[in-house]
Amino acid sequence: MTTATQEIRNMRLISHHDLNGFGNIGEGMHIHQTHDGRRILYLAHESAPKDITSVDVTDIANPRVMVQTEQQYPYMRSNSLSIVGDTMLVAYQSLEPGQPGTGMGVYDISNVEEPRQVGFLDTSGPYSRGCHCLWWVDGNYAHLSTGAADFQPRNQKDDQFYMIVDVSDPTNPVEAGRWWFPGVREGDDAPPVARHPQFDSGHRLHNANVYPERPDRAWCAYMDSGVVLLDISDVSNPSMISHINYAPPFPGFTHTVVPLFDRGLMVVTQEAVRLNGEDYPKLIWMMDIRDETNPVIISTFPMADTGDFFQRPGRFGAHNIYENQPGPTCYHSDNLIYGTFFNGGIRVFDTSDPFRPEEVAYFVPELAEGAPSVGINDVYVDENGIMYVVDRLKGGLYILELTV
Repeated sequence: MTTATQEIRNMRLISHHDLNGFGNIGEGMHIHQTHDGRRILYLAHESAPKDITSVDVTDIANPRVMVQTEQQYPYMRSNSLSIVGDTMLVAYQSLEPGQPGTGMGVYDISNVEEPRQVGFLDTSGPYSRGCHCLWWVDGNYAHLSTGAADFQPRNQKDDQFYMIVDVSDPTNPVEAGRWWFPGVREGDDAPPVARHPQFDSGHRLHNANVYPERPDRAWCAYMDSGVVLLDISDVSNPSMISHINYAPPFPGFTHTVVPLFDRGLMVVTQEAVRLNGEDYPKLIWMMDIRDETNPVIISTFPMADTGDFFQRPGRFGAHNIYENQPGPTCYHSDNLIYGTFFNGGIRVFDTSDPFRPEEVAYFVPELAEGAPSVGINDVYVDENGIMYVVDRLKGGLYILELTV
């Protein structure tokens, strides 16, 4: 069964843009408010040939592509970005270890028409694919999932670790600290980590989020090692506070961790990486973190009809959620959770009762011409509650709002 027609509940599709045919967007999205009052949405591409696309969304009913930049290498992906003021950071990852050009680019975006690179942190090396994800909200420290020239993993699937980077001087970003899961690096005193018997995705960091409510804590999605909470009060020497994992018996690939500070809760996603539900269940978990040394799973979010979505082309299962990014153009909610499910589209959940999260809205676009499947990859929600939803294949950008 294909998603030939749009499916929608309690949402309104405001507009759509195919990004000039280059619709393969990764997990980097942010709106930049310019000095002349325009609102520019920056998007990081999941694979070459494009690097960054900027879209004028001042009029959300008529989005307009401003600039599309080119990747320096055909094997490169940008995938992730963050913006503070007029500065943007972009993550660069290669397809194979040892390829040049990987790391973190720093850009001056004060001139919308001509983004200009002003700095670069090189994280390439013989065992490194560079930087997969980054998080930067305070203007000082960026939080990277990356490899490095001096980091040799025992297993190549464990090649990316947590690196803290000082970006107070954007022209000269420098490493300030690092942490990796004990046992994954050659020379570690800890024994090698156990591999998942069915779905070995690797014991590497996917992303680490740090929020202004607790700038001394890093919330880490550590793939097959689950969730790691770190004390980063000393950025040069992070230390583990707690660790919770469900893989095995469940499949791993912990993808995103979002704390709900006012409620003492934490929302955690896994990424579905195989077609037709082969690695199901890939879920969204709700955890109680009132005692940060002892996170406890209290529920999972409801899933759409798997019998239906498994029959559709592409992946089905959880992926990313809106991460309550700080900033003047960002939405914040401790109750509504916005999640992306690849061929299952974008789905919104009410968590008023954390023991029984409820799906309240969804949108699955029609299959884009020439696309193998729907692949809704990420969602950004602005301060007005407008959703910017992207496809990792060909669908491009969808702008939506809730009608409830």
